[in-house]
Amino acid sequence: MYTRSETSKIKTEFWIAFGQYMKPVPNAQGRKINWPNYRTGIKDIYFRMRAEREFASIGIELGHHDPELQELFFDQFKELKNLLKSSLKEDWDWKLHSQNELGQTVSKIEKILPSVNVLEKEDWSKIISFLKPRIIALDEFWDNVKPGFEDF
Repeated sequence: MYTRSETSKIKTEFWIAFGQYMKPVPNAQGRKINWPNYRTGIKDIYFRMRAEREFASIGIELGHHDPELQELFFDQFKELKNLLKSSLKEDWDWKLHSQNELGQTVSKIEKILPSVNVLEKEDWSKIISFLKPRIIALDEFWDNVKPGFEDF
């Protein structure tokens, strides 16, 4: 059992390690990028990576406070579903209007890796191997579709 501060320290160490591992990888435009803190450049659209005690996940989170606008963004991503699947080479889960860990209403398009624990360093390679190709694929997808979201 870990204390809250030990848990926080281990998670911070994981994200530093992930960032160092990803540092030499350029984004789709060939530029340096801070992969753990990926910025989409569009308000209320986030690429979220999580590493927790029971799972790791990566996804697109739509956080607009207006549920109708959130649904509009979600529908726009649904229009791009085949392109997204082609980039990711797998199906992801689509959830309209779910609750995040802070109790806010968000919509998500995500993939979860169950049965890993970020607090166990022997799981780090599994988590990194799960996150790396997916964040790179999301970046390539986003490089192609971002202009369609800039007018919102």
